[in-house]
Amino acid sequence: MKDEILKDLIIKNDTKIVLVVLDGLGGLSIKEGGATELGAAKTPNLDKLAFKSSCGLMYPIAPGITPGSGPAHLALFGYDPVEYNIGRGVLSALGIDFDIKKGDLCARVNFATIDKQGKITDRRAGRISTEENRRLCKKLRENIKPKEGIEVFIETEKEHRACLILRGEGLGEHIPDTDPQQEGIEPIEAKATETNSQKAAEIVGEIIKQSRQILKDEDMANMILLRGFANFHSYPTVEERFGLRAFAIASYPMYRGLAKLVGMKLAPATQTEEEEVETLKKNFEEYDYFFVHFKKTDSYGEDGNFQAKVKVIEKVDRLMPDIINLKPDVLIVTCDHSTPAKLKSHSWHTIPVLLFSEHVRQDKLKKFDEFNCRCGSLSGLHSVDLMTLALANALRLKKFGA
Repeated sequence: MKDEILKDLIIKNDTKIVLVVLDGLGGLSIKEGGATELGAAKTPNLDKLAFKSSCGLMYPIAPGITPGSGPAHLALFGYDPVEYNIGRGVLSALGIDFDIKKGDLCARVNFATIDKQGKITDRRAGRISTEENRRLCKKLRENIKPKEGIEVFIETEKEHRACLILRGEGLGEHIPDTDPQQEGIEPIEAKATETNSQKAAEIVGEIIKQSRQILKDEDMANMILLRGFANFHSYPTVEERFGLRAFAIASYPMYRGLAKLVGMKLAPATQTEEEEVETLKKNFEEYDYFFVHFKKTDSYGEDGNFQAKVKVIEKVDRLMPDIINLKPDVLIVTCDHSTPAKLKSHSWHTIPVLLFSEHVRQDKLKKFDEFNCRCGSLSGLHSVDLMTLALANALRLKKFGA
């Protein structure tokens, strides 16, 4: 319904929209009465911006639903996360610029550690280096013997993450994750949930079996866990849906894959937060919409490192003047989901959001954090509706109806 309405309302103009995503920014206090990571951080620039912005606590998907990174980001881009949900494997393949074909079956790989009983002791294999990952992928590629008629690709993503791509006829995507997302238990067996995926599940099971044998002499990465099985198909682009020439600045492959999936132009991968902001500055005149992604807030949350997450929030805050000084017509600061250090994982909690333009009703919050945002005018919003608000504040939507 929204697309049917929007297609007749879109106006193209010269306004600029910047979406800043601090991945996993939302948090929890680690002691009773304490602050969240965002609340504990010294963020004078974000606080000043919040005072003259509309703010709130948004639902990434729906109340009580813990989102994955894929659907949570698609929602921020204005794509219904249920209608457009896609497995993480395709996003990983796109993010590493793999030449993916229609019908390819993709899965996200975690190199992991298992003990002699086959139980998982570390789902991330100690966060091995990307260089070590490349060595392991090469080892698997050289030794896995695929079934006749099936091509197997295993490609490095980053650190402990890789991507498995299967190419052949009749490879259905209905296979649950083999990663149980907890330690102390065995990986889950690959089984199809629909008959059209039975062939693929059998091939995946054989690949896992061979991989375990190939990696058995490794100290840390002696097992692979698979997530997000999906077949590749194309999506309507941000320009087709919203009339925006979009540019993505992100370092991690999966988020680059998400941006590529919806037709954003990708900046070269950067290594630091400072480089990301410099990339934004250099390309600001060329595009209408900018997705700027900061990853470490999520990584430190998953590691349970409250103080490190606070520090990276403070680092991004110090960079905010460089973004503000570009004078975007709309500036949004938010996250895809909460990753509280207390939980060491994604959570279902609402997420803080800040939307600045000349046309907002200012909430005059004293600090940008979860406690203050709950009183903001955007509270109760769903992430998927953020894009239309951005378009409206950029004066890119006509009136609906007579």
